[in-house]
Amino acid sequence: MTEVILQSELTCPECGHRKIETMPTDTCQWFYECEGCHTLLKPKVGNCCVYCSYGSVPCPPVQLNPNSKGCCNSP
Repeated sequence: MTEVILQSELTCPECGHRKIETMPTDTCQWFYECEGCHTLLKPKVGNCCVYCSYGSVPCPPVQLNPNSKGCCNSP
């Protein structure tokens, strides 16, 4: 069984602010407000959540099944 990494460093594409966050395992995170510039981050087209778009580690469901389309349905 693969060990799931729950810590991911999110990097804001607008200001470069970085913060390590714990990814949820029971829900998707479609939005994240940057603490540096307050930009509201949303997943890039083709990604399921902000962690898959801006994180150093993809979300837990994608880690467990890299061939999946993501952790949930996109908004």
